[in-house]
Amino acid sequence: MAGKGRQLRGRIRTVQNTRKITRTMELVATSKLKRAQDRVVAARPYAEALRQVMGDLVTPELAAQFPLLRAPEPPARGGPRRAAVILITSNRGLAGAFNSNLIKEARRTVERLEAAGHEVDLHAVGKKGAGYFKYVGRLLASDRQDIGDRPTVDHAAGLVAPLMAGYEAGELASVDLVYARFVSPLSTPPTTVRVLPIEAPTGRSRAPNYLFRPDPAAILEQLLPLYVRNMIYRGLVETAAGEQGARRTAMKNATDNAGELIQYLTRTYNRQRQAAITQEIAEIVGGAAALEG
Repeated sequence: MAGKGRQLRGRIRTVQNTRKITRTMELVATSKLKRAQDRVVAARPYAEALRQVMGDLVTPELAAQFPLLRAPEPPARGGPRRAAVILITSNRGLAGAFNSNLIKEARRTVERLEAAGHEVDLHAVGKKGAGYFKYVGRLLASDRQDIGDRPTVDHAAGLVAPLMAGYEAGELASVDLVYARFVSPLSTPPTTVRVLPIEAPTGRSRAPNYLFRPDPAAILEQLLPLYVRNMIYRGLVETAAGEQGARRTAMKNATDNAGELIQYLTRTYNRQRQAAITQEIAEIVGGAAALEG
């Protein structure tokens, strides 16, 4: 009985130490989540303003002048066979099913493109996504693990610049982005968006009161690459925020489960201890009765 009591006390101490770690990680994730949410909120108005300006500028005549707006022919009609997919995951785990859901979404996107006759170049951002596809034996076109949970506009520009050049040169049929769309800390669904060709938003119902200096074509020439970089940047910051939200939820669940396990082990230990005391008392009473007899 004494040996079992020592084992239970050891398990209780182990679970208590684990709960301290998960509680600390929950607090750290909560702190990082606030900063990540601020970056997401700051990026959205700028992205919406870009969409509005593009909707006011793009016309069918202008769209025909810019390769980033033109959709190429399918491979069956002589179009480029290569297509690119950018997968954004985190560098660390302990975030529940966050990374595995993103990987599943990327696999579905790759399978859909390959079914359409494309050869897919997979670009991995984050250690978890890269590690999975290396494990299953898929070659990666690029592997970025230096961005972390504080992405910048420069990170986005460096990531998408060679893909824009390849698309403009007619080497790529499309560029898709797989990321975690940040709806709330509890909702970060994996999402695939088409980055290239740019799907120009429709113009607003009333004509904008703009005077263009220089002409719209010159403005679009600068605006289109900016729009693409901003799409990648939003994917990076929303995935970073989603990672912290998922980790906070996972660590909170782990902390709660550890607390329940400690209660169960403590009750089990107390019952065994009470049973041992009762048995000792019974033995003493039995011995005393035997002496009196």
